Parts: sequence; structure tokens; C-alpha cells
Amino acid sequence: MNLNVVTAPESADFISGALILLDKPQGWTSFDVVNKIRGMIRHKFSVKKIKVGHSGTLDPMATGLLLICTGSWTKELHHLTGLDKKYIGKITLGIETDSYDAEGKIVSTKEVPALTEDEIKKHLETFIGDLEQYPPAFSAIKKDGVPLYEMARAGKEVKTEARKVKVFAIELINYTPPVVEIMVHCGSGFYVRSLAHDLGAKIGCGAHLSGLIRTSVGSYELKDAFSMETIVASFRH
Repeated sequence: MNLNVVTAPESADFISGALILLDKPQGWTSFDVVNKIRGMIRHKFSVKKIKVGHSGTLDPMATGLLLICTGSWTKELHHLTGLDKKYIGKITLGIETDSYDAEGKIVSTKEVPALTEDEIKKHLETFIGDLEQYPPAFSAIKKDGVPLYEMARAGKEVKTEARKVKVFAIELINYTPPVVEIMVHCGSGFYVRSLAHDLGAKIGCGAHLSGLIRTSVGSYELKDAFSMETIVASFRH
């Protein structure tokens, strides 16, 4: 698959089809990014309709690599969605939230036990390999056509079903209590938020994901991505 990766946004052929490597800003949903780019293409090229899509949702709190396809390249999104991914995440021990990340409501706080880096590493090693993982209730997974996060926000009880996922590697980058910083290399469909929650449960103090950066999707790297500001500025030319 030889996608037309955008190297110069101001001269890219978005109408025929292009792949944009974007560094998603914190606070934006993946749909916000798609909607913004679609609107700019329609305005600049005076077209009423243009297909724009992304290859895999990043939570609003997260930043990092988001693959955006336009035009005919949206047909290739299913190839990109299944690629493995790498993340750098921060997990705060001792505080559990309903969304498993820093944007949720705190549901419990507990004292964090004294842990060495080796003990943290041993806990993390139990999450490497083929696993069954329960996604967060606050997720974009749909049940009966409705995203689970909509049900959760409406106060409805949401029971998620375990899904088979794969983790190739987890490395401990740093442990400064109560924050565990890790690198995760995983297959498609893996939730780092659920890893944070499950690690907290394993240690016995609860935990939530307090920071997340997606650094790669398949062979595509964050270092090659454009900022949202750069993409927006390119459409003014």
C-alpha cells in the first residue's frame, strides 16, 4: 500500500486523496480534527462534499499521531486502523476514576504502597502477550449503534465485554511515586486507559491514566507529523 503521504500541506492534493500525519492537540476529539480539516478543504477548494476520516480514535486528553485520510484514500482507512501502535503513557497510582483517565470523576483514593522499580516492572510484565481486556465504559465502542460513552454520560449502567488484545512490549521509563511512566507497543483495539485501571487493581491502590502520547501507528511516526497550527496555516496560502 503506497499512500500519498502529505509532505507539503499547502500544495497537497486533498481532493484526489491524501494521508496527513497529524499531531493531535490535547482537548480535541478525533472528530474535531476531521471536521476542521473537512471544513477547510471545502472552503479552500469550493467543494460541497469531501470525504475525510481518521484511522483510530485518540481520546481528547491524549495527544500524538492521528492518521487523517481525504478523498479516495478514505477507502484505505481499514488498512491503517489495524496497524499496531506505540504510546508513552503516565499512570497515576492511588486515584481511580470512572473513565479510567484524568477527565473522569474520582471514584476512590487509596494510599500507594511502597514499591520499587523492579516491583513495578514485574506487575507490568503480566500485561505483555495475548490478553483479554475490558474496555472502559467511557469509550467509542458502540452497543446497539450507540457509543458507550453516551450511555455512561447519561448515567446508564454500562457493562463492557472482554476483547482479545495483544501487547508486544511494555517498558518502564520512569517511576516517581505516584506516577508510573511507560512505553507501550500494542496491537489495534488496546486501551492504555484500561491498562492503567488494571495495573491499579493489581497493585491494590487503584490508578488512572494521567497522560498519553501516541508515538507511532505502524511505520508512521509522530516525528514526521504536522501540528494542527501548521495544517491550519497551510490552508491560508
